[in-house]
Amino acid sequence: MPASSNVSAAGAEGAEQCIINDQMGPFIVLYILIFIAGLPGSLMSLWAFTCSPTDKQQSSRIYLVNLLAADLLLLFALPFKILSDLGGPWSLRVFHCQASAVTIYISLYASIAFLAFIITDRYMQDCQSLRSLRLHEVGFARLLSVVVWLLLLLIMVPNMALPTKQVQVQQYLKCASLKQDIGLHWHALAVFLCTALFLNASAAVLISSSLALKRLLRSRSDPKLWSDARRAAASVTAVAAAYVLSFVPYHVVRTPYTLAQTKVINDCSTVKQLFLAKEATLLLSVLHVCFDPLLFFCLCSPFRRTVRKMTSCCRRQVDGDEEQQEDTGQPTTSALQEAAV
Repeated sequence: MPASSNVSAAGAEGAEQCIINDQMGPFIVLYILIFIAGLPGSLMSLWAFTCSPTDKQQSSRIYLVNLLAADLLLLFALPFKILSDLGGPWSLRVFHCQASAVTIYISLYASIAFLAFIITDRYMQDCQSLRSLRLHEVGFARLLSVVVWLLLLLIMVPNMALPTKQVQVQQYLKCASLKQDIGLHWHALAVFLCTALFLNASAAVLISSSLALKRLLRSRSDPKLWSDARRAAASVTAVAAAYVLSFVPYHVVRTPYTLAQTKVINDCSTVKQLFLAKEATLLLSVLHVCFDPLLFFCLCSPFRRTVRKMTSCCRRQVDGDEEQQEDTGQPTTSALQEAAV
């Protein structure tokens, strides 16, 4: 091993004695289940969006497609995290710290931003007085989506590009131990910038949900308005509740854990508790990838029609196979089931 590696390892020896990631077994199992459950739904969503008509494209569709892109990015990076937590090859664990972990956070904050846009856009669609605003235009939605991705790349990519230390191969690797001082400082800055993005998105979610509920209460005397307002409030509130449950717990833990990463908090037991809390709440945030296909189905009518068309085609194919079996004298699936009974 190079001399620089030994010097770096000796300098970090005291910090490396505090092992915080030696209890990853339950998280690994849950991440595998999330990956298995989320991948088919996201691939089906990709197919449905690709096949659904786009001649009457709406701003909500733009945000939903970008949310799907964030989900696919997360699913691409998740196997690297699973293999790293399983104790894979050293080079893979270093790659996870430098690239795939950063990709997970890019996906996470892109999902936060686009869910906030979806909630706000959903309220504006059902509010007659706001339909004329430019915020509801497709061109503006595309521009806003590009700005979000560029902003996240500007914040996060330096975490991949800044130089890292050479550390000694060890059983448990903390990603922070690879970072030089400038890398740790940028990491802390990126966390606080992303937290600011989360707070702004949360403010938009809170305002849209409050206005939807306020509109619902005002329309109690008119049955027609009450029906429309109830539908809008239900959709906005459901998505807002999922947003809060997925992302608020993680951000409650994220700031103190960042202080532990930058060695402001040094007590080993406290650092370990913060790490486990961060992993548990991060898993809760990642779980949204399993439920986003339901969101696509509920909020995008072209997507819904495409999925229904696909299921009806599959049903007709099964019926056709059974009819062909009857014509050729072969027992059908239903006949075999009856015989088994």
